[in-house]
Amino acid sequence: MQRRRFLGLTAAGAATAALAPALTACGSDGPGTGTKTLKLVAADYGDKPANSSKKYWNALVGEFHDKHSGIKVDVEVYSWTDVDRKVAEMVEAGKAPDLAQIGAYADYAAAGKLYSAEQLLTVPTQADLIASIAKAGEVHRVQYGLPFVSSSRLLFCNKTLFAKAGISKAPESWDELQAAAVKLKAAGVKIPYGLPLGPEEAPAETMMWMLGGGGGYTDRNGSYTIDSPDNVQTFNWLRDELVGKGLTGPSDPSRTNRQEIFDAFTAGNVGMLNGHPTLMQQAAAKGIKFMTAPLPGRTAKSKSTMGVADWMMAFKQNGNSEAIGTFLDFVYSTKNVLDFTGQYDLLPVTSSASAKMRGDRDHQNLWQFLDQMENAEFYPADKTSWAKVSKALKEGIGATVKAGGDPGSVLSEIQREALATGSR
Repeated sequence: MQRRRFLGLTAAGAATAALAPALTACGSDGPGTGTKTLKLVAADYGDKPANSSKKYWNALVGEFHDKHSGIKVDVEVYSWTDVDRKVAEMVEAGKAPDLAQIGAYADYAAAGKLYSAEQLLTVPTQADLIASIAKAGEVHRVQYGLPFVSSSRLLFCNKTLFAKAGISKAPESWDELQAAAVKLKAAGVKIPYGLPLGPEEAPAETMMWMLGGGGGYTDRNGSYTIDSPDNVQTFNWLRDELVGKGLTGPSDPSRTNRQEIFDAFTAGNVGMLNGHPTLMQQAAAKGIKFMTAPLPGRTAKSKSTMGVADWMMAFKQNGNSEAIGTFLDFVYSTKNVLDFTGQYDLLPVTSSASAKMRGDRDHQNLWQFLDQMENAEFYPADKTSWAKVSKALKEGIGATVKAGGDPGSVLSEIQREALATGSR
């Protein structure tokens, strides 16, 4: 039995029933139509029009409407550069969508704008969410962020360029990474190591290097540790031993975005970079021969990698919890989860889809990423302050690796901003 419908059968049932006509009218197509229309704003995972996520959502909502003729879903898809801002603008204008599939949920949850998972999902659907990922969607132990897809990170190496430079295996430590980058540069490789610290995904590259250096954004208690000695030492090393020695190519890392580096890798101009599963698909399409390996750490393989979950959230504003829940149960079916993750080489967030992927040799290239999820660490997305901290990282972290840059000062400033914003 659905949790949301069970709640409707309690002592509050009579009141709920009395409200039913008003709820049906809210968000409907018009008087007497009996059709509910939901608004979904989603991020685009494609890198060109041919594989835009719009195609996935169009097909999915078409199939959904065939089975649930009383519910329509209008979908708007935006690039990752724009989608969070678009949703924020809609909420600020008092026109929140019913659903948003974006990167951060905690601010909206803390403001009381979101339904919890228990208010939306059937018990089987909620139980199928992978516990470790779902937990990252909690604020004060209540789940508001529903993981939509996940991924982990590995080091990607261009096998052709490695062979040209006389490198036989992927580096496991920073010293080995630097030595490989020196050889790649000597062999004429334009970008020995791709370091995207520009605004698109600076928090991700930053976190991977912090983890490799034994640090991170927070400690075990969840307190920010952005300017910890380990993190400062990490960016001193990057400034002096990688960027300062010309091993990251001609572009300024602080202005270099992830997709630029991915495009350069698929064009055969990058020797090494940190990447997520979708890069495999993009590289293979361009005929790039590559290998992947765990992220290098300060003295050996990094003990953990970064896990990323993108989030689905449901806004209360239009009072459409019943229709939203029906749609989300459909979205999180094993088939639909695998259809999306398989299209973009991403990882499922449900146990049933993950088990099917693990047993399907057509997805064998993703098993290594699934393995990494066991020790993955996630952004502190449960913190209401994270959105502002992430923005500060995007704007400022690149300064740490500039010539004459002061990582200690930059990281301390971001730490102060995090604490001023609130550590929760």
